[in-house]
Amino acid sequence: MSERALVELRGVSKGFGAGSTRVEVLGALDLDVPEGQLLAVVGPSGVGKSTLLHLVGLLDRPDDGRVTLDGDDVEVLDGEARARLRNRMIGFVFQHHYLLDEFDARDNIALPLRIAGKGAAVARSRADELLEAVSLTDRAHHFPDQLSGGEQQRVAVARALAMKPRLLLADEPTGNLDRANSEQVFDLVRELHLLAGLTSIIVTHDEELARMCDDTFHLVPAGQSVEYV
Repeated sequence: MSERALVELRGVSKGFGAGSTRVEVLGALDLDVPEGQLLAVVGPSGVGKSTLLHLVGLLDRPDDGRVTLDGDDVEVLDGEARARLRNRMIGFVFQHHYLLDEFDARDNIALPLRIAGKGAAVARSRADELLEAVSLTDRAHHFPDQLSGGEQQRVAVARALAMKPRLLLADEPTGNLDRANSEQVFDLVRELHLLAGLTSIIVTHDEELARMCDDTFHLVPAGQSVEYV
């Protein structure tokens, strides 16, 4: 694993609301994620784990501080440039799969490529590669309601990798699954992380799964210190 940081946060703060109702979620946060690292982010509910992913994933901006991706300060980019960088560089997996009910597994995976302007043949070829990678080739033409919860999430992981991102962000990707399916999906994420040479940040409440990552970042309420273990 390279020690070059793909993701850097310096003095990042983020709050919500105004006046007496304002809540500071992240306060003066520093974080380095080396290229190739599989990092778990853990902490109590409401501490800002999802907010952290939204900032790294260019879905939101910090109130203060700087987010750097691959050495570039992304806070100087306008909305269009941020969207282009996000689509090119970052894959997302959420707690809910967010698959489109009207598309089968293959077309759900192919969708990001089609949106990016790739031809149908290229998009479906890439989808077929990923279906094989997540062991769902025989489910290619099944629709989301015909898949189990674990299968739905495996399709979601495959879709996140469709554009060959360098950075994978996963927000409680096993949160809706039972223990057996949680372990299967997490093992799959770890395997694909290595095979694709990704840098991955995974938010999880599951300390056992977090220990399977390269490192763990404990996020605590704003104003307290944070630490790796």
